[in-house]
Parts: sequence; C-alpha cells; structure tokens
Amino acid sequence: MSPLGAPSPKTLEANSSHDVDSRTGFMAPQIPLRRLPEPWEPWEVLLDAAISAKLQPGDAIGITEEDRSRSERWRTRIRESVILDTIGLSSSDILLRRAHLVLGFLMHFYVQSLPPHSPVLIPKSISIPLLKVSTILDMPPVVTLSDTVLYNWDLKSAPETTSSIDLDNLCCQTLFSGLKDEEEFYLSSARIEIRGVEALEIMHLIAIEIANCHDVNGAGTKDAVLVSANYTTAGTSINRVTNHLYRLAVVINDLKRLLLNVQNGCDPSIYYNDVRPWFRGEDSDHSKRKWIFEGLDGLLESGTLVKPPTELSGTSAGQSSLIHSLDIFLGVDNRRPVLGDAGMVKTPSFLERMKTYMPKKHRMFLGDLECRKPSLREFVVEKNEQSLNAAYNASVMALKEFRDSHMIIVARYIIGPAHRDAEATKQKSESLEGVDSSLLKGTGGTDMVKFLKGVRNQTAEAVVGTA
Repeated sequence: MSPLGAPSPKTLEANSSHDVDSRTGFMAPQIPLRRLPEPWEPWEVLLDAAISAKLQPGDAIGITEEDRSRSERWRTRIRESVILDTIGLSSSDILLRRAHLVLGFLMHFYVQSLPPHSPVLIPKSISIPLLKVSTILDMPPVVTLSDTVLYNWDLKSAPETTSSIDLDNLCCQTLFSGLKDEEEFYLSSARIEIRGVEALEIMHLIAIEIANCHDVNGAGTKDAVLVSANYTTAGTSINRVTNHLYRLAVVINDLKRLLLNVQNGCDPSIYYNDVRPWFRGEDSDHSKRKWIFEGLDGLLESGTLVKPPTELSGTSAGQSSLIHSLDIFLGVDNRRPVLGDAGMVKTPSFLERMKTYMPKKHRMFLGDLECRKPSLREFVVEKNEQSLNAAYNASVMALKEFRDSHMIIVARYIIGPAHRDAEATKQKSESLEGVDSSLLKGTGGTDMVKFLKGVRNQTAEAVVGTA
C-alpha cells in the first residue's frame, strides 16, 4: 500500500491545540513512549511478566489447573507490590499516557485472569496510581482505544519519508496475548485513523469554503458589479464543496476497505476466545461482577478524586474520534439519548458515553466541530443545488456502507463465535435468542445487533432530497 499523501501542515494548524496532527490525525504525532523511566520500571516488569507467562482469561474454555496456578502466582506479585508515587508523571502527557496504558493493561490482566465467579478487588498497587493518572488525564481508569491504538503504535522499520506514514509499516508496542491476530485487530483501527487524516483535511477545506460562501452571501452590497462577483464566488465555493464531498466519499470507502481487511490477519475464533476477553469492561462481565478499587475511599476523602469512577467499559470502536468527527460533520443524528418515562432523558446514548473514553483534547475538538455554524448539512439544505446534494448524499451513503461493513465484522467476530460457544456447551440455538445475551454485548456493554442497526439506519436518514 502506498504511503498516505501528506496534507499541508498549515491546514490542520488550527487543530494543534486539540492534539490533531497533520500526519497522524488523532493518533500520537510521534512514536509513543515504549517504556516508562526507571522510577516506574516495576510496572513495566510486571507487564512483561504477564505477557511472557501467556496468562489465560479466567473463563477460557479448556483452561487448565496450571493456567490457573500461573495466573494466581502473577496476581500475588501484584498484590505484594509497593504503591509507586505518580507525582513525577504529572508534568508530561507522554509519561501519563504510557502510565495509563501500562496500568490499564495490568488491571485487565488481573481482573480477566480471575476465576469467573471470584470477586473483583483491584489491589492498591494498581488501583491507586491508575485512579490518579486517570484523574489527571480526565479519562476512565480502564483500557480504552487510546491505549490499544492511538498511543500503542510503532514502526517496523525506519520510514523513507517523514512527511507520511506507510500503513504497512505500522506495528503495535503492547499486546495482551502476544498473538498476531490481536496486533492485526488493533492495526486495523490504526490504519483507519491514519487514512482518515485526509478526511480531516477535506473537512477543513469544506469548512473554509462554507465560511467564504456565507460571508459573500451576507455582504449585502448594492453595487451590481460586486453582486455579480459575489455570485461567482459563491458558485465557485459550491463547486469546490461538491468536489470535496465526492473526494470525502472516496476516503470513507477506503476506510471501509481497511475495516474489512482485518479479516486477512485476524481469525474470528482466536479474536473471540483469546483476544477480546482481555479488554472487556465491567459492564460486559458475564457474571455481572462489580469492580472494586482498593484505596478508592482514601482518595475520595483526601479530595484527590471528586467521585468514584462510573465509566468502566472496555475499549470500543465507538471511541474513535475520527468516526465521531465524520458523523458530526455530515450531520448524522445517531446520538439520541435513551428516553425514560414521559419522554424525559434517562441516559445518554452509547456514542455520547464513548466520548468520555477519548483524550480530553479530542473531546474538545468534537465539541468545537459541533458548534460550527452554518453546519455542512445546513449549507447543503439551504443551497439545495442538485450536484451539491448528490455529492453530500454520496458521502453519507459511504458512511452508511462503512457501518454495514462494521456489522459484517461483528457478525463474523462476535455473533458467529458466540453461536459456536453455545453449541460447544450444548446450548441449542436456532437464532440469536438461543445465545446467552451477555455474549452478544459489545465491550462497551451495549446490545450490538440492535445498536449497530440503529446507527446504520440513522446514518442513511441523513440524505437530503434532490433539487
């Protein structure tokens, strides 16, 4: 695959305060820190030990007594470890991100290697520093897409150019299982994020054209020559937006292809049984266990934490700021809250919740994107120009097809293996209802089939009529 064409560094310059880079988009602008400095080396050593021991999920089919004993020996090391100070991490986002990754991986290794019905009591040696680091980063104390993808990449070899990143040259730094299937699963998202840089570039160019066209239309001049010039400028802007939207559709189609390419390197059964269990969160725990953080009360009493953590979902594709950006920019309404009695808002939508798991500056980027006026959709509806409508609809439908592809992946990697699991345990299932519903939850605890169909349909609803 050829390297990504490099956008002009100045084009995304306004987004530098949001940690959005002209080469890597929402991913770390440089290769992330591979290992914490000496004061926090004990965490890295414990993580190395978990990976090299090839720990098994506690509810793995066919788990042996030796597997259980090996896991318990490692967990004992965690419980006996000292609580390391986090003060020296506070001044560096780079250190904090690596610390969140390492501590998050340690916690998930600890929790998911427990026997399936054992209480989840996270030792102070992990819980206290993880809660502190997460509070500074304003992120949940759990493994997120940032940990597995955005700040978990490396290069296989020195790049030929520094102006772009070859998608085939990417690799991961840290894995739970050490399996190639796990790495390919993460890299599928990483490649989408890198290819999506052009989408961010196009969105920026469209926003400029809309602003220019809006300024022209609002000039209010009475000079006939100027009026004619303004109409010409407006028409040119509409033409440019139309061309940009067709290009955006091409990029989104590339994202769909990259998503489907995960099938080339990640086996569905291996993913379901050996990879996915590690990054499940509390709300997708089959035994409905609550995760208890030792030392939490002390942190609350001291004012280090304002409130207990409430978001403990695992990493999810719903945490991709890139896909959220496309939704917001194209005006896709898939963030409708769950309604309670009398139509009152009961809980935020799944996608709104997933914003909590993003880096703080990325959430700010999305907030600014939502506030842009006029929005692209408002602009398209206002102009109601046939070619513009068609280009806009092409981008929307490309995003809808991306979501169709996501459903295909979910069917292959979760629903299919869940059926096979049910058959292996002699649970007769002729339909989805025959499978334990907890097996069909996303890592964020959502009902995947219902959720994905709803989002796909809401995406398609964003199309506009022809002029």
